[in-house]
Amino acid sequence: MSPSVAESRQFTLVMAQLDFLVGDIPGNTDKVIAAAREAVEQHRADLVLFPELCLTGYPPEDLLLRPSLELRIQEALARIAAANLPATLVVGAPVRETGRLYNAAVVIRDGKLHSRYDKHHLPNIQVFDEMRYFAAGAEAGLLEVKGVPSALVICEDLWKEGPLESAVAAGARLILALNASPYDTGKQARRKALLQQKCRQLGVALVYVNLVGGQDELVFDGGSMVIDASGTLAVEAPQFVEGLFPVCFIDEQHCQPVSQPLPAPLSTEASVYQALVLGVRDYVNKNGFKSVVMGLSGGIDSALTLAIAADALGPERVRAVMMPFRYTSSMSLEDAEAEARALGVQYDVMSIEPMYNSFMAALAEPFAGTRPDTTEENLQARLRGVLLMSLSNKFGSLVLTTGNKSELAVGYSTLYGDMAGGFDVLKDVPKTLVFALSHYRNSLSPVIPERVITRPPSAELAPDQKDEDSLPSYEILDQILHRYVERDMSAEAIIAEGYQREAVERVLRLIDINEYKRRQAPIGVRITERGFGKDRRYPITNGWKIGS
Repeated sequence: MSPSVAESRQFTLVMAQLDFLVGDIPGNTDKVIAAAREAVEQHRADLVLFPELCLTGYPPEDLLLRPSLELRIQEALARIAAANLPATLVVGAPVRETGRLYNAAVVIRDGKLHSRYDKHHLPNIQVFDEMRYFAAGAEAGLLEVKGVPSALVICEDLWKEGPLESAVAAGARLILALNASPYDTGKQARRKALLQQKCRQLGVALVYVNLVGGQDELVFDGGSMVIDASGTLAVEAPQFVEGLFPVCFIDEQHCQPVSQPLPAPLSTEASVYQALVLGVRDYVNKNGFKSVVMGLSGGIDSALTLAIAADALGPERVRAVMMPFRYTSSMSLEDAEAEARALGVQYDVMSIEPMYNSFMAALAEPFAGTRPDTTEENLQARLRGVLLMSLSNKFGSLVLTTGNKSELAVGYSTLYGDMAGGFDVLKDVPKTLVFALSHYRNSLSPVIPERVITRPPSAELAPDQKDEDSLPSYEILDQILHRYVERDMSAEAIIAEGYQREAVERVLRLIDINEYKRRQAPIGVRITERGFGKDRRYPITNGWKIGS
């Protein structure tokens, strides 16, 4: 075979696994052009594949309803075409035609808009709401890449029957898939299993390019990959990392990708920790906050939150405030200081005792004749919230709250107190996973004192208070929560799995009656298949019975 013939049977595709800012169409367009130029100059790319809706970022939500969207997208696509780069570019964008808006993959070649593919299957489950905005496409997205018959699909099209099968029936030997697939634990393994099965069954190679970055509560983890026609994983980009990842294809019978060394698989704790770090970093930076401030109690939740914040932003952008009261133990004071010193963050101690005494003096007359109860406990939390919000206002810092999913589920938190803030790092992290993540973070470098992890959790709002005085053990609580919140099991079904009726009914009742609190909670990183917020939308006012 002559060199010229051999060369003609090869091409290079670059997976552009990038982080885009929702709504910043000019900035995202600049990023597409710069990435495409680098892919051509550094990697001699013949084709550059970008993620789903990269020009708007994902999910753009009701920005898609703005009257100027169509003009802005037209200008963006014209700018990309005008760059006239010597490679085929496939760019995700919302495109309007005959009054309908489509989630499209636009092919740009030779300085022109060459063709496009409109997403067929529009997800309307979990965090997705695409039927609100888009019309479904129906035509196949066929194109040739250096003579190789190829076809475009977009995200949900991979998970449904039809688009891939039709493309292969039309002669495609390579599938190009644009994705904005958010992270949850186990998601990458499910993606691989699906894609490997599809490629094996259909005898076709597939390129899966995924978005990376944080957008409000969602984190997109990248993990772009290439599967060959035998269903073998040939190339995988690292998760949670931006980059351009070149892949060489040899145009043989099955359009074979040249295999590359695969990244080491991440443990559950490692992947969740990286997702939390990325979610915090992007939320803070994309929203223009200079720094963050948070309360540091000496407990495990605030210790883990502090470590994540410092890893995400650098210690110079993190301020930790210990706000002790008469029930705060010396151990908590010592451990909070040790955590702050280990991470190198700014650390302040501000007692709430004088403020508490002033409030109680003002309330003495209306409270006369009553016994102390959770009112006095909640006042402590609310005073701490006032201090943190004051520091936030004065210095432009975002307040990070520290409540975990287990506490939020059962209402073990105080409105306008420890719930006061802008972003809850652990909002979707069950308490048992908090312990595991703390051990994981200490395996990287010891920043959380061991006794913070091992001592019984306490809010320290009353003498000798322990969380499990008023809750089941976290091991049991989290198992019940998983079944009710994430799997929608009924009380009777949970009890049938061996859990005590009294505990199940009590926990489910607490979950249901505390929906009003969760509606007022700050957003936080989603790491499970069903987080509180976009995923789980229950009415506050309702008469549903927990047994069914």
